[in-house]
Amino acid sequence: MGFRRITSSIVTRLVLFGVALALIGSVVRYHRLPAFLRDDLGTVMAGQQAALAGYVARDITAKLDERERTLHRLATAAPLGDLADPEALQAWLATQHRLQSAFVPGLAILAPDGRALAEVRTASQMLASSTAAAMPAWVRTAFNGTPALGRPLRAPQTGETLLPMAAPIVDPQGRVVAVLTGLTALDAPGFLQPLAQARVGSTGGLLVISPRDRLIVAATDPEQVLRDAPAMGQIPLFDAAAIGHQGGGLITEASGAEAVAGVAPVPGAGWFVVARMPADEAFVTIARTRHFVRVHAVATVVVFLLLASVGLHLVFRPLLRAADHADRMSRGDMPLAPLPVVRDDEVGHLTKAFNRLLARLIDSQNELARMAHHDALTGLPNRLLLADRMGQALARARRTRTRLAVLFMDLDGFKPINDSLGHEAGDLALVEVGRRLAAIVRESDTLSRVGGDEFALVLSDLGPDSEDASASARAVATKCMQALAEPVQIAGQPCALGLSIGIALGDGDSSFDALMSTADSAMYQAKQTGRGRYVLHLAEPEVLDTHPARLAG
Repeated sequence: MGFRRITSSIVTRLVLFGVALALIGSVVRYHRLPAFLRDDLGTVMAGQQAALAGYVARDITAKLDERERTLHRLATAAPLGDLADPEALQAWLATQHRLQSAFVPGLAILAPDGRALAEVRTASQMLASSTAAAMPAWVRTAFNGTPALGRPLRAPQTGETLLPMAAPIVDPQGRVVAVLTGLTALDAPGFLQPLAQARVGSTGGLLVISPRDRLIVAATDPEQVLRDAPAMGQIPLFDAAAIGHQGGGLITEASGAEAVAGVAPVPGAGWFVVARMPADEAFVTIARTRHFVRVHAVATVVVFLLLASVGLHLVFRPLLRAADHADRMSRGDMPLAPLPVVRDDEVGHLTKAFNRLLARLIDSQNELARMAHHDALTGLPNRLLLADRMGQALARARRTRTRLAVLFMDLDGFKPINDSLGHEAGDLALVEVGRRLAAIVRESDTLSRVGGDEFALVLSDLGPDSEDASASARAVATKCMQALAEPVQIAGQPCALGLSIGIALGDGDSSFDALMSTADSAMYQAKQTGRGRYVLHLAEPEVLDTHPARLAG
């Protein structure tokens, strides 16, 4: 009787079913898990390689920019009066060569016919040409007024890997009268030498490729430097990188071996960086996973059988009650609320953990809702929330037959702050502007940052009369401009900002797109007519008023 009861028990059936599932799962995992891991791990590894390539690309870009600025500064300082005096020009160039470390391999000043007017360390042997027709394309680019990079080359005497660079020398009339060329060592400690020590895993490494020259500019393996790069069409990921794509994936190399690679462009040079790891090394975890599944499958089933037989009977009923509550909440039959804790055991702990997870889920939902509708920098509503609020304002205007207005505001003087003090200073300025504008609007109005240095303000419930509504909109526009009358303090420096405001006046029959487009058009008209003013349009639009900023005091 006891044996029959045991065999008929739902607990026994669930335990046996669980054992069968565990066995089937172990077999399936043994055969299917490697393929899943290969895809998933490949995606993760490719993302890591792409991130590494992006970091290296940004570092190379910064170092190239530094050298371009140095060469441009020397070209700007070149003594134009000495171009006809070889000895004086040579002396100046030698002095500049001693004062900088970026172009130690050599400097040369080339005339439009390709000959060297002055040189340091026999740079002209690699940079000059006998005739203008024989002049390299990158030098001709510099004579057209644009700084340029040449094809990397190897120094005959020292074996150094060198990168030719050129900057135009311009006279006061803006004519290019000569070109300053320089050789910078790619394998210098302050440039690309760290790539030689960089390893991705045990056997992977980095490559810097110039698709224009079809050349490997730098590599972890020194034997690959200045060798031919893979041809276009051979590796699709490299083809995408050549046109500015950043990403990663599984590639098949010329040798037929697979590798996980990430690519990132170096925009100023037209190069791209490759971080690669052989697939055998990247997927070594898969072999260990197979061994783990095989060795522990039997032990897992035995442990599961013992624990499930005892534990399932103890926790079955409280767990069912908790599952019932959770199921009803998932169907929407009950509001999301903590589950009752029946007792302080594993089921109670699980219930508490579920309650904590539920609280975090609710918090995450609230935070995601806030992030989806607010600008991350200023905390103001974003364009999505602006559209929703404007939809409500339009519906209210239709019901009450009242007018509403949209103020589209663009900062005047913001770009110089960004350019001279940096993007962090620009962010601080935007936050301060948002704070000042928010302080003057009504709670019923919506102030939004719609992108960059542009803000939008929806004024609702302006009454049925068009003249009164336009007067209210103009008054608010004036207050907005007055709010920025006092300079913004950024890093201890006073920075003057202003507003160009486009005002679109509409009613309940207007649409979001029409109001925004009209306000945007009006704002651009304010910009074109002198900045620091507002222009008011009807939503159709017809210009009603153009008004420069007149600030009290």
